[in-house]
Formats: sequence, C-alpha cells, structure tokens
Amino acid sequence: MENTWRWSLVAAIAPVAWGAAYYVTRHTLPADAPLWGSVLRALPAGLVLLALARRAPVGRWWWRALVLGALNMSGFFVLVYLAAQLLPTSVAATVMAVSPFTLMLVAWPLLGQRPRAASLVGAAVGLVGVVAMLVTGSVEVDPAGVAASVAAMLLSSVGFVLATRWKDDVDVLASTAWQLVAGGLLLVPVAALVEGAPPALDGPGWLGAAYVTLVATALAFVAWFAALRHLPAGAVGLVGLLNPLTGVALGLLLAGEHLTATQGVGVALVVVGVLAGQPAVARLVGRRRARTTAPSTPPPGPALARR
Repeated sequence: MENTWRWSLVAAIAPVAWGAAYYVTRHTLPADAPLWGSVLRALPAGLVLLALARRAPVGRWWWRALVLGALNMSGFFVLVYLAAQLLPTSVAATVMAVSPFTLMLVAWPLLGQRPRAASLVGAAVGLVGVVAMLVTGSVEVDPAGVAASVAAMLLSSVGFVLATRWKDDVDVLASTAWQLVAGGLLLVPVAALVEGAPPALDGPGWLGAAYVTLVATALAFVAWFAALRHLPAGAVGLVGLLNPLTGVALGLLLAGEHLTATQGVGVALVVVGVLAGQPAVARLVGRRRARTTAPSTPPPGPALARR
C-alpha cells in the first residue's frame, strides 16, 4: 500500500504543476503566440531531459516519438495555451478534469485495463464537482476556450495510454525527452510560418517560460508517465482532478476570481473523487469490510474441551 500511495503522490506533481501553468501562461506569456509558446515549452524541456537521459531513440522509437510528440506535446500544448488565454484560470483547469473518464475508456481496449467500480464512482463524483465549479461560476465562459480544452483532453488521453503501451524497456526519462523534442521540432516550422519570429519576452515572461518549461513540462511529464507505469490509468487520471483544484486556488488567491457556495461543494466533491478511486483506498476499504463480515470463531464446546 505504501508504494501505491507513493506513486499517487508522484502522479500528483503533474496536475498541480499544470494547474499553476494556466495562471502563469495567462498572466506572463504573450497571448498572440500559442505556437511559439508551445515550442518554448516543449523543446527546451526535451533537451534538458535528453541531456540527463543520454540516450537517443532506436528502431521503432523514432516514429513512436513523432506520434507521441504530436499527441502529448505539439497538439496538446497549443490547445492548452489557447485555453489558458481564452478562459479564466479556474475554468481552464476545470474542463480538463473530465479526462479520467476518457483515460479509462481509452485504456480499456489499448491496455486491457477494465475500469474498476471504485474508479468509475470516483470519476463520477469528481465530474459532479467539476460541473458545479464550471457552471455556477461568476465569470463568463468562452465556448472556443472550452472546445480547446476538450480537444486537448482527448489528444492527451490517447497519447498517455499509447505511451504506457509502448514503454518496452525504455526508461521514463528517455521516452519523455524524445516526445518533447519531437513535439517541439514539429511545431517550429509551423510557428515560423504562421506567427513569424519568436515573441520577445520581458522579465516576467522569461520567469513564466522557465516555470512552464522546467516544472510544468520536464518535471511534470516525467512524474506523470512514471506513475502511469505503476498505477492503473484510471487511478492516475483521477489524480489529474488536482489540476482544477490548483487552478481554482490560484484564481482565488492571485487573479481576484470568486468562489460561490456551490463551487465550494464542487471542490469538496473533487477531493472525494480523487481519493475514492485510488487503489490504496480501495484495498483499505476491502480489508475493513472483510473484517466486519468475517464470521467470529465460536468458543470450543464441552466435548472439544474434554479432549
């Protein structure tokens, strides 16, 4: 159980870092350069991890890196960047919280991981909390931003499951580095063609880019992919519900956004949903239930006592 909790905590690094990245992107990075913003997020992070891994792709990992880079990095980063600019921090982080259902459904045919009842219940409870936080907010919701978030969720769910299926004997550090480098390189010509020269960043912009690159990308993706190798996809997906909680917290503390009473209930439901779907909690509940329902041993009768 200790190892399970440890990997759940490792997985939590990613959604917390991603939730904070919404605020950083919205308030420090240029709003009109989503392609270059995604390049600056993926490519430097990939190069840092590649220097640490000291391993180049071989064989089929060349095309796998391109596929995963396009799904998990190129398309995902551009869509998340757009969502962060079009939606308030709390809403942008909240829409992505629907991903546990998608991740479980994709993992079923590709990984053979049938959704567990506890994970489905946790995802349902979390989804109710997500709806409470999204629909009852006091801020206006941009449909284009919601569409970008949903598309990012779908792309990343497929990419995360494929990365788990294709893990082979490649360590997490190397495979994550290859995906990031491939995703960044795929975006460079598109960014140059569509947006021209890279945007000029000021002091806060460079600090924001450093956070998004090193923490919300390099560290977060290594933690996320490592957890996917040790926990069911459904359990990891539920940990992703910490993403909107981080977004909501930062929106309240730093962006002057307001939390309604119903949104407060939604936050509580999200926390319950995350815990309900974790394997360690399921095992703990199962053990307590077994102790409660186990028949008590009757005392020895007179005949047995004489023997």
